[in-house]
Amino acid sequence: MPIYLPESLFSTAESLTPRQIVAELDKYVIGQHKAKRAVAIALRNRLRRQKLPPDLAEEVAPKNILMIGPTGVGKTEIARRLARLAHSPFLKVEASKYTEVGYVGRDVESMVRDLVGLAVDMVREEQLIDVREKARQHAEERLLDLLVPPVGPGDSDEQLAASRERVQGTRERLREQLREGRLDARIVEMDVREQGMPSFEVVTGSSVEEIGINLKEMMPGFFQGRSKRRRLRVPEALEQLSREEEQKLVDMDAVSKTAVQRTEQSGIIFIDEIDKVAGREGGHGPDVSREGVQRDLLPIIEGTTVNTKHGLVRTDHILFIGAGAFHVSKPSDLIPELQGRFPIRVELEALGRNDFVRILTEPRNALVRQYMALLATEGLDVVFEPPAIERIAEFATQVNDRTENIGARRLHTVMEKLLDEISFDAPDLPQKSITIDEPYVTRMLADIVGNEDLSRYVL
Repeated sequence: MPIYLPESLFSTAESLTPRQIVAELDKYVIGQHKAKRAVAIALRNRLRRQKLPPDLAEEVAPKNILMIGPTGVGKTEIARRLARLAHSPFLKVEASKYTEVGYVGRDVESMVRDLVGLAVDMVREEQLIDVREKARQHAEERLLDLLVPPVGPGDSDEQLAASRERVQGTRERLREQLREGRLDARIVEMDVREQGMPSFEVVTGSSVEEIGINLKEMMPGFFQGRSKRRRLRVPEALEQLSREEEQKLVDMDAVSKTAVQRTEQSGIIFIDEIDKVAGREGGHGPDVSREGVQRDLLPIIEGTTVNTKHGLVRTDHILFIGAGAFHVSKPSDLIPELQGRFPIRVELEALGRNDFVRILTEPRNALVRQYMALLATEGLDVVFEPPAIERIAEFATQVNDRTENIGARRLHTVMEKLLDEISFDAPDLPQKSITIDEPYVTRMLADIVGNEDLSRYVL
């Protein structure tokens, strides 16, 4: 069977070299060059595998990555931006929420089912974009049928033809008025299907997929929902009809098939807090469950087949990225088999003052730009002077050193405290131009940062 990557991944990522992938990641994540290099190579290797003969491509397994570093240094953001860059299904899970089979908690196979669900949504959205224009045309015709009832049987063929001609002329006039928005205030009556009951799982530790029961297929009428006669304005009715037509035009069997292929060939699962399930062998209490989680994770990462409601999914070529701080435990505390499934290990550096200055100003989603844009919606022009930004970074570094080091997340709390007064008074301020300088930053934050006990609660 030929191995191929989804077209969207191939066309988007084929032209990007590892150096260009790192450059794209640099637009959102500051520093951590080693981690960026590792994920860039992993993405490029998927494209290299695409060009291999099918029999050899089947044997090439992804090189899973283990990111080691404190919280708030960019581990999750790097993986998320990589998936967005490659248009790949991406799922972030916490290893601590899974437990060994037989204990209370979710089984590890649910992460693959969740990933397939995300892939289905992704593929369905792509197909909806393709059929949106055609669905709009069909919805327009159905709406005109409601506004202009079809011609009934006439006394003769001549009368019937004349009636059809009159109705057609009326339809075209109404079509023109509809597109110009002159019918927006008009009310129409139509049948609207209510939402059916959501799908659910049997609460016995096994999901519906595992025991081979799909209640929605067994009793389709029970889950479809009832039709209800409603009075809607023309724009609302057109939107409702468009959604119905879109669902008719999308082939869900093709969507499921494409989603399964995309999951198998380009899916990325980010397992956070993997250090929390690292326990020494022969432990007691929670350590028994932790090692059990590792052993349950092992076949998923090694490659197995998971039964989902969209079909069987092989995990052989899904890229797994593990991450953890490893403050208490070490990567060597993981069971040897699991260690071997993460051949690439990358250590991320803790962030310092200079990194904070760059995080505040350089990325496309920089915090300073976000707050300036938010306050601009109130007509407020806020300018941050460079010395003020450096002072903010200095205060954030001090708090991280004295209390718990939470990395760049500290900047969010510092910025919120700094702009607390301005954000509250923004709609009522007479002056619409404010400059944040170093004395203002010192006045707002120095007392809190200087009081170690207070900074533990406020910042």
